[in-house]
Amino acid sequence: MNSPLITREQVLEASKGMLQKQFYVIFSKPTNGIEPVMENLPRHLKHQCQIERDGILVAAGPHWTDDEKHWEGDGMFVIRATSLADANRLAALDPMHQCGARSFKIRPWLINEGSLNLHISFSDGRMVLE
Repeated sequence: MNSPLITREQVLEASKGMLQKQFYVIFSKPTNGIEPVMENLPRHLKHQCQIERDGILVAAGPHWTDDEKHWEGDGMFVIRATSLADANRLAALDPMHQCGARSFKIRPWLINEGSLNLHISFSDGRMVLE
C-alpha cells in the first residue's frame, strides 16, 4: 500500500497558527570506534560552545546506550541554518567531522509544539530550566 506524499506546504497549512520554526538536526556517529572521538572531544566541545555563542546551536548532547549506562560516541545537535545546504556547511565545520572521527546525517525539523520552562528566582539569582 503506497501512501500519498505530503508536501511541506500541506504540513505548513495544516499546522497554521503553530510555531512553525525550522531547525536542522545533525545526527553524528563514530566512524572508527570511540578512541578518535575521545581524542577530539575537547576541540568538538570548544566548537560547540562557540556556535552556541554565535546563535547557531540550539541544543546538543550525547546519546546513551539503551540501558542509559554507556556512551558509544554518537550524539545529536540542533542548529539554526538558512537551508539544508547551509546546515551541511555548518555541520562540516565541526572538528569531529573535519578529522573523520565521526560522520553526520542531517534532517530538517519543523518545531510546532512543546514547551520549555525557565524559573528565575530574583532573590538569589538562581535559574532552573525544566
